[in-house]
Amino acid sequence: MAGIIVIGAGQAGSSLVVKLRALGCAGDITLIGGEPVPPYQRPPLSKKYMLGEMDVERLFLRPEAFYGDQNITLRLGTQVTKIDRSAKTVTLDTDEVLDYDQLALTTGSDPINLPPAIGGDLDGVYTVRTLADADAMAPDFVKGKRALIVGGGYIGLEAAAVAATHGVNVVLVEMADRILQRVAAPETSAYFRTLHTMRGVDIRESVGLASLNGTDGRVTSATLTDGSELAIDFAVVGVGIKPSLGLAQAAGLDLENGIKVDAQGRTADPAIFAAGDCTSFPHNGGRIRLESVPNAIEQAEATAAAMLGSDAEYHAKPWFWSDQYDVKLQIAGLSTGYNRVVSRTTDGATSFWYYKGDQLLAVDAMNDPRAYMVGKRLIEAGKSPDPTAIEDPATDLKALLK
Repeated sequence: MAGIIVIGAGQAGSSLVVKLRALGCAGDITLIGGEPVPPYQRPPLSKKYMLGEMDVERLFLRPEAFYGDQNITLRLGTQVTKIDRSAKTVTLDTDEVLDYDQLALTTGSDPINLPPAIGGDLDGVYTVRTLADADAMAPDFVKGKRALIVGGGYIGLEAAAVAATHGVNVVLVEMADRILQRVAAPETSAYFRTLHTMRGVDIRESVGLASLNGTDGRVTSATLTDGSELAIDFAVVGVGIKPSLGLAQAAGLDLENGIKVDAQGRTADPAIFAAGDCTSFPHNGGRIRLESVPNAIEQAEATAAAMLGSDAEYHAKPWFWSDQYDVKLQIAGLSTGYNRVVSRTTDGATSFWYYKGDQLLAVDAMNDPRAYMVGKRLIEAGKSPDPTAIEDPATDLKALLK
């Protein structure tokens, strides 16, 4: 029996193979990853790991020996170059060909890089996606150096927070009118703009990067779209990620803002499944692609069950988080389509509640785990409290769950 092959050894891939064994799968399971290290957590790369508060072993989702104990074959530092759906084989970069009965794609996503034409290939220009990325930039995060952060989303802001904490002089540029414009309300943008500027970060909105300039192949300055010039020692690019679709596309699988799967994680090929950042799946009458650790875990576990015959459908319950300085942001729900934001502040904790008409869609909670927890439970239950109750600091949020 050829068994199950999983391509992509990140959070989703690790979750999927572990769940397969937990559900009683007795066949061969092979997990293939392009990086030379076992599956690890990515969020701390731009937070605790770069701050030196977490060592590399704590990044690993499980010790490497765990996979051997579970009779899961790890093929690390290995790339899959081809999927042959008719022969049900995958070809590795070693030219080895492996047979499969079922295949799962958990290929995740890739950072969007700056083009070489504007200096994106210079030394000292980094993205934050892999352990190797974090290790490469670590020597530059020292007091007195000058950094340009390109992009005012969560990755860019987290990198700015780490750099500023290390004493780096930081300029952050965001082409949009405000930081976090794509993912958050103006109220949340304003909260984090203030948080960063109070710690010395120079945030420039409605300003983009025209070019990075270098000497002897190393970045030394940046030209911005407003004509200003910055002398810099390094740059961190956080302009977004894109699903990793090369293998799926070459194999002829259906794509729709990701690998198109059904509610069980099944692709157009009944022998091939997919989970995590690389997929789009049914959600509230449409399709969605979620870039989050919780989705990677929960969708992968649901897909593992489907691979073993379950017909249960995966229903996403979106939630996210970001750590910046001493602030933990927790997000419940999806704010798409909101037309009102209700603010709540109690005892130094702040939360913003997104409504579409009378319907509660999402909550951004800053150092307010109670608001996050209550908001998440309300959204999952389809309940929408009166906004005036949310605004009133005297309201007991837990009472809204009754």
